[in-house]
Amino acid sequence: MTHYGEIVTNRVPLFRTDVGPSGAPVLLLVHGWGGDGREWSPHVEALAARFRLVVPDLRGHGRSPVPDEGNTPAAMAEDLAALVEALAIGPVVAVGHSMGGQVVNLLAVRHPVLVRSVVALDPAHGAHGAEVDGIPARLAAYRELGAREAAGFVAGAFGADAPAGLRTAHVRTMLGTPDHVVAQAYAGMYTDPGAVGIRIHSEAYLRARTRPALTVWTSAEAADWERGTLHVPESRVEHWSDSGHYLHEEHVGRTVRLLTDWADRAADDRPGVSSA
Repeated sequence: MTHYGEIVTNRVPLFRTDVGPSGAPVLLLVHGWGGDGREWSPHVEALAARFRLVVPDLRGHGRSPVPDEGNTPAAMAEDLAALVEALAIGPVVAVGHSMGGQVVNLLAVRHPVLVRSVVALDPAHGAHGAEVDGIPARLAAYRELGAREAAGFVAGAFGADAPAGLRTAHVRTMLGTPDHVVAQAYAGMYTDPGAVGIRIHSEAYLRARTRPALTVWTSAEAADWERGTLHVPESRVEHWSDSGHYLHEEHVGRTVRLLTDWADRAADDRPGVSSA
């Protein structure tokens, strides 16, 4: 089964691809700030025989509509809730990278019935110290220069051993993201009322998460911090020290194994399913 295109909901009609057996466990794969669903392409090809993979482009990104306002993680989480309900695929294993990690956690907190578990890869939460101090200046630059400024962040976000062409592909995708979306999404992550990106606010929303979560950090300090905030026994945190921010694309095989193991365990926990 392969479907693509928009689906009518009461929210922004997200472009998505939908690949894999209709009765298989569902993985919702969510990209990050200034990206689109194409970054999950190698993972989809590796996982489609065992899972159903639903891969949206978030509002303002990729092939989805671009609203003038409201391009924030909170609104994106509500769009995903509408998509999962319209497709009748819940509960899903919700997987997100960077801003997408914040989005899927918001989805799990606000709509727990739609989420079986969360996988957050280097998520955009837990900012503290010098990172927080620099937020106002970065937001001002994004409001003035939009994607041109954000492309500089993307260019510096890869590990030394990242696959050839990956940096260039992401810089190009960011440059194609509308400037107002870049600024609104950043503000929605960190400075808008109710934003959860700064650590004190991140802790409150992570404690409200009742679904099991697997979080993978490239920072040892962030991994230690999040381990201290968890209260769901099935949750866990990993630290990948050998990667840049785009860890799922820098280490595709490792990420596929991680998702397979986590999703298989989630499938074993479904009602009526017993593990061997």
